[in-house]
Amino acid sequence: MFERPQGSERAVLVHLTLDGAAEGQDASEFQDLAASAGAECMALITGRRSAPDSRLFAGSGKAAEIREAAEQSEAKLVIFDHTLSPSQERNLETFLQCRVLDRTGLILDIFAQRARSFEGKLQVELAQLRHLSTRLVRGWTHLERQRGGIGLRGPGETQLETDRRLLADRIKQIRLRLGRVDRQREQGRKARRKADLPTVSLVGYTNAGKSTLFNALTQAQVYAADQLFATLDPTLRRLELPGVESVILADTVGFISRLPHELVAAFRATLRETVEASLLLHVIDAHHPDRAGVIAQVEAVLAEIGAADRPQLQVFNKIDLSGEPPRLERDSEGQARAVWLSAATGAGLDLLSTALAERLRGGTVQGWLGLPHSAARLRARLFQLGAVVAEETGSAGEWLIEVRTSRSNVDLLYRRDGLRAEWVRSGFSIPILNRNEDQL
Repeated sequence: MFERPQGSERAVLVHLTLDGAAEGQDASEFQDLAASAGAECMALITGRRSAPDSRLFAGSGKAAEIREAAEQSEAKLVIFDHTLSPSQERNLETFLQCRVLDRTGLILDIFAQRARSFEGKLQVELAQLRHLSTRLVRGWTHLERQRGGIGLRGPGETQLETDRRLLADRIKQIRLRLGRVDRQREQGRKARRKADLPTVSLVGYTNAGKSTLFNALTQAQVYAADQLFATLDPTLRRLELPGVESVILADTVGFISRLPHELVAAFRATLRETVEASLLLHVIDAHHPDRAGVIAQVEAVLAEIGAADRPQLQVFNKIDLSGEPPRLERDSEGQARAVWLSAATGAGLDLLSTALAERLRGGTVQGWLGLPHSAARLRARLFQLGAVVAEETGSAGEWLIEVRTSRSNVDLLYRRDGLRAEWVRSGFSIPILNRNEDQL
């Protein structure tokens, strides 16, 4: 085994293109990942193979080239942009005489550096232990011998079996702790459902600008930086929209191609905010050279976590870099489909607020109400929602109010704010009245 040094370390990066594989052909993202982890890239080794070598993944000739590059640059770490088997990792470390890290281990290391909350640290540790448990299977055959010597004789448990048992115990403890945290989060979700507060979840490829957009919309102070996985811990804030009751905006972890399954499993509880969201804001880097590819990667992860059926509104961010003008695009039915904006400069944010309000209203309802003076609280509520278009005084002294608001708001007015069917003069479609007449 090789000791992990503190701070940045020299590294040789290996990016091989495999024939017929769906792995990314562009090495720039891999280099960004290594830089995010704190590695100093001394050399980038590229090549093409029809299939991975069963022993050294890269083959003996390419492995010799990697070893020469590591020796010349005095690098003590070699990072592969691929998933290595435990035996390949061990064979490479023996051949190269330095520490070897694969793509999964690299992403796990970045997550370990970025996690700040108690829950985030537990999730990352769980993912690391799951990954490590696969390495114990074939990683340390020298530990399969039974322990012996004075004071060490006992039931005959090998060191490898001890490590497996300790890992299993630790994984069990973390799952129990995460279960308690998840139950606490579920209480918050129940409270929001009881209050009929819709949730809008920000999703997208890492470094697409989700946290910057979150800060611009909510005036929050979430950490945002031009780096991969700048933030991991989910953040929820209340967002006010015109003509809509308050909504909850959730900033979640960014996705990436070939996201390790250990991380998807560990962060499944956190990603429930995405699975149960009323609307997904799919933030896309409009300046990304492979925009269609990263959209497909996000869609694949959403399908994996069970959120593929959630309604989506695409947000093309960073138009200040791509040169696109801010605009709102609609589908054939006139529904808001995509917004082009810049979270950094604020251009197009008003269009996003309009699109969000339209999508969350689920259709606008307009009509007249005749409210008696006993309904003063309901009248104040209508003004609070920004739903009042005009107001007059009737012949009997009642308030005649023209209201335009969302169907969901009308439903809430019936169920929670005391609106009665006999006060409706016109509008407010019959399905809503029929559904709520039994509650009046």
